[in-house]
Amino acid sequence: MLTRRNFLRLCLKSVASLGLSQVLVPGLAEALRSRGERPPVLFMELMTCAGNLMSWLNSLDPRIGELLLETVDLRYQNTIMAGEGELALRALEETAEKERGNFHLLVEGTVPLKANGLYGAIGHRANGEPLTMLEVVKFLGNRARSVVAVGTCASFGGPYAANPNPSGSVPLDAVLDRQIIKVPGCPIHPDWLTVTLSHLLLFGIPDLDREGRPRIIYGDTIHDNCPRRQHFENSVFARYPGEGGCLYRIGCKGPVTFTDCPTRQWSGSHNNWPVEANTPCIGCVTPGFRDRMAPFFEHLPDVDLPAVAPRARGIGLFVGTAAAAGIGTHLAGSILSGRLRRNWVEGTEARHVHLPDKEGKVEPGPHTPPPRVHPPMEKEQRAGDPGHLPEGRDHPPGGQGAPP
Repeated sequence: MLTRRNFLRLCLKSVASLGLSQVLVPGLAEALRSRGERPPVLFMELMTCAGNLMSWLNSLDPRIGELLLETVDLRYQNTIMAGEGELALRALEETAEKERGNFHLLVEGTVPLKANGLYGAIGHRANGEPLTMLEVVKFLGNRARSVVAVGTCASFGGPYAANPNPSGSVPLDAVLDRQIIKVPGCPIHPDWLTVTLSHLLLFGIPDLDREGRPRIIYGDTIHDNCPRRQHFENSVFARYPGEGGCLYRIGCKGPVTFTDCPTRQWSGSHNNWPVEANTPCIGCVTPGFRDRMAPFFEHLPDVDLPAVAPRARGIGLFVGTAAAAGIGTHLAGSILSGRLRRNWVEGTEARHVHLPDKEGKVEPGPHTPPPRVHPPMEKEQRAGDPGHLPEGRDHPPGGQGAPP
């Protein structure tokens, strides 16, 4: 049985190894089979470019098919499902009602509030009125066992809530008054969602930071583990993308960005990441991205350089001055006490050394040194619950997708 401790070790070990599928997926599938269940999952796309879903679908280890076919029961995902219209929305509502408190809700993208939510809809009711994303999120969010914000838009607003924000978009926690597990990224790394979802299915909600992000992924800054950290400490900064050295001065947001890109890496089976490709980290997992992180190629004005090299030079100067002062004091004391003459002058005078006689005996003389003795060494839902999918249960609506 895959214990939580082994799970966490596996996830951390996979950062620098081949991936998660060799142990995680079989262990997860076995654990779920022993419970006789494949937990139902609804994956909603709201105001989004679908980049997070695309990244997750491109997972190589484990492949997305292993996750969807062996571990979870994906009931709704409008981009990859086969059907559409009434069948899709009926499956959505039936899952929410029959599996209330049992299904996991994954949400990508922001919730548009402009014009009472009319700037974003997932389909239409039978009377032609749009079924807004705002209505659906409130309906599903109150019934889900857990809610996962997939990507920076769902977690913090991201580009879709950036200035001037014409749709009035907000992140999930602005409309749901419940705990939301946030997996930010623009886009996410496939492992980030896989690890979070796997922990949810096996052990429940993972340990979260104050922003609601899993600490196993978002516990350290890019700067903490950056292979160019020494360049930063020594104030060796690149002047343009592609040049060696720390990229902070040309816009790297690593000092304020919490995630594991330097150790997990991207591009297939953990082959590369932005800084290794000589381009700055843009802080895409950070609250306030994109507005607070832009311009991407200018360094943050509120992050001070460490002044480590000047500080080291200052310490060296202080230590050197103190050492010189100590030597001078010792020298003056030696002169006054006469030690200087005994050690420097008398110690260099020629000495008469008595050689051993034929029997090996040495006649002691006035300058015969005494024998040397060596001492021995020592060792959140803020609006009211509509109670049902608004106007979508008794009338045949038309909308996106159908169950896979």
